[in-house]
Amino acid sequence: MKISQSTTKMWSRIGSRATYGLSVLEMAKKYENFMVVTGDTSTSAGLDRFKNKFPERYIDVGIAEQNMIGVATGLASEGMMVYTSTFSPFQTMRCCEQIKVNAGYMNHKICMVGLASGLVLGMLGYTHCCIEDIGVLRSIPNISIISPADCTSTVKAVSESAMHPNSVYIRLTGGAPNPTIYHDDFDFKIGAGITLKEGNDIAIIANGTMVHKSLEASELLSEGKIDCTVVDMHTVKPIDCDLIDKLSTSHKLIVTIEEHNIIGGLGSAVSEYISSLDNAPPLLKVGIQDEYGSAGSYETLLKQKKLLSDQIANMIANRYYSI
Repeated sequence: MKISQSTTKMWSRIGSRATYGLSVLEMAKKYENFMVVTGDTSTSAGLDRFKNKFPERYIDVGIAEQNMIGVATGLASEGMMVYTSTFSPFQTMRCCEQIKVNAGYMNHKICMVGLASGLVLGMLGYTHCCIEDIGVLRSIPNISIISPADCTSTVKAVSESAMHPNSVYIRLTGGAPNPTIYHDDFDFKIGAGITLKEGNDIAIIANGTMVHKSLEASELLSEGKIDCTVVDMHTVKPIDCDLIDKLSTSHKLIVTIEEHNIIGGLGSAVSEYISSLDNAPPLLKVGIQDEYGSAGSYETLLKQKKLLSDQIANMIANRYYSI
């Protein structure tokens, strides 16, 4: 897909789910073996255009997510390039055994897109909020995990995952409009983090919607003379160990920020590697503190979980001054 300031502005307005729908529409024009298998999310995933343009390459299994993975991996075993999509808790946890056996153990290549992960569906409660998906899938071999920072990186993730050797889980967070991080085309490589801002004191590593919150928090911290590096660690697995190594040798504090449980997600992936380093700096993991809660609007839940920019800045400052 052509990436320009005009397209990124449009994608930001419609959000990551609709942007995904436009992405797979373009992919189907490029690859004759491209197929979409979905669990009753033609509208929710922006797939109506795809369904109308390529009806023979579109399968809707209904609310049968375990069957969706079985159908997808069966098609993949016959040489099809298959993308699946449904809401994140049903894309990952409802069909975890099928993902483990068919994509992990049998190593059939599929790309799974989890819609509206994190807290954005807060009004529906924690049956639809998804704070565990990375932790669940990260322990399954042969699966890479991407959490795009914005709609532009969603387009990149969909494109790059097509040629990736392993199965891929793409975790879409946030709503519409979705703040733009990347206004023009940029280099995106699975497994390679992107440094968005350079600083000397603190290294902030984030992904998904929290990349934008991290940039805002870094501006607030700069008012207190705290200089931050901000990294978009879009790929949680495989994690960019070389970049973490570099950050660990040049900063006084490492901070991970994620719209996910702090257990099993980005913070865990970073801490697992940092624990192997000599003289690594302290690590602060900002995210959902291993708890559920009541239903509420997206903004309400972010505030409850202390994931607003000013709250993040305060936590980081308090930890930094305690070193």
